[in-house]
Amino acid sequence: RLPDDDEEEAEVGWQEKLFSQFEVDLYQHKSACLTPLDGQYHEEILKLEKAGGRKNHRIFTYTDNDRFTNLEEHYQKVTDSDHEVPSYLAEWMANVRRRRQDRRPIEASSLKSKIITWEPSDEFKRNNHVINTPVQTMYIMGDLGPYGKLGLREHEHVLCTIKVDSNGVITVKPDFTGTKEAYKVEVAGEKQEVWRYTIENMSAQVQSEEEEREQHVFRDLYGRHKEYLSGLVGSEFEMPPPGTLRLFVNGEIISAQGYEYDDLHVQFFVGLPDQWSSPAFEQLSGVTQTCATKRVGLDNVAHFSCPFTLDLVLTQEDESEESLPQWPVLYFRVASLDSWQRYRIEGYGSLVLPTSPGLHVFSIPTWRPVEQGIVAELRRFFIGDSPELEDITYIRIPSTFKGERLSRFGFRTKATGSIKLRLSCLQQSRAFLESSALRQRMQSVLGRAGGSSQQSSVYTVLEAFQRARRRLREARESLPQDLIGISTSSG
Repeated sequence: RLPDDDEEEAEVGWQEKLFSQFEVDLYQHKSACLTPLDGQYHEEILKLEKAGGRKNHRIFTYTDNDRFTNLEEHYQKVTDSDHEVPSYLAEWMANVRRRRQDRRPIEASSLKSKIITWEPSDEFKRNNHVINTPVQTMYIMGDLGPYGKLGLREHEHVLCTIKVDSNGVITVKPDFTGTKEAYKVEVAGEKQEVWRYTIENMSAQVQSEEEEREQHVFRDLYGRHKEYLSGLVGSEFEMPPPGTLRLFVNGEIISAQGYEYDDLHVQFFVGLPDQWSSPAFEQLSGVTQTCATKRVGLDNVAHFSCPFTLDLVLTQEDESEESLPQWPVLYFRVASLDSWQRYRIEGYGSLVLPTSPGLHVFSIPTWRPVEQGIVAELRRFFIGDSPELEDITYIRIPSTFKGERLSRFGFRTKATGSIKLRLSCLQQSRAFLESSALRQRMQSVLGRAGGSSQQSSVYTVLEAFQRARRRLREARESLPQDLIGISTSSG
């Protein structure tokens, strides 16, 4: 059975001060009071002593103005290491306390006249580079020292942190216990004690009339805020011209893996077929940073996380079945550049942009051209010389090719690594808002475009099937009729 001193219950109000044994011993002496707040605590403790002493023993509080609150918010660790050293930025930003900010309303005239501060002061930087919402803080503490030895700072533990900001948001950490199990605090020592405590909300329940009035005020406030945001954004969005489709792509080159050399970077280009265009300011090419690889499993992986955006427009003039719009193609070139300035082509790859909106993740295999003989490999190893494509569209169908058949006979290649890519696609068209007939026609165009994006492999299979069928027909026609009749009757 636990001693009576190990069981305690206290009802604490907002910013209500409950002194600990350490504070009672400290503020009893007038010489220890350095600030007006210390002097106030000295007088309150003397009154408590005359009234019979404090009622609480292990549970006490630190209010918004106490030293503990100032030190606790000055610097907070981001790891569980005892030897963590704050960075230069952490030390500077720790001086900015959100609770102490004196916010002044900014007039509309000053906002228009000072949109950009060309020479910001140090105080301006500290006050504007943090979340500057004023906050009041209160800590409910527990003195978990041994029985009869209360008042030591090393035995103080935070049981609950309560914060209220200027917007009226109350944050309680940890949350009220309710139906959950009691919280545990393990105290390191000879006995390895485990303390359990619960947190209950003892505030008076709001009357139904007051609650309904409060909900009405909130609804009115949210409605006004929604109208304000609608006024800023506007009711109409910019729509593409009739008969066009706008394609937005937010892409990210995530990583590249499986390549021979280190210090990789990826160049990408966008190939626009006929009927496609882009704004004049739109960049249709880009390059990632040079990244050293890291061993992950059996492969060396270079993590880029390089974002890019595309804004493309399809103008569909002829929507007949014979006119299939081709979809834009992303071309990739992976290269390495080491400390000796040896530049090597590591691989080429391509990807047809998705025809369906949404999130898509791809793994794009790559290859590189190779030369015959050991001399080419020695040249690539020692001086970084390697063959590369003059026209990057040769990865698929060259842009200058006008014939019916493209032969790559004698072109030697070697499979290399792969590129991981993430694309978020958004499509915008007036046809999506029109009648069902126009919407179905646009969906048919997109479906046929999606089929054309894979036609290189599908057409190959169909052509092989047609050739085999034609040969079978010719073989049947060349056979004698009596032989065909015998084979039919026997079948």
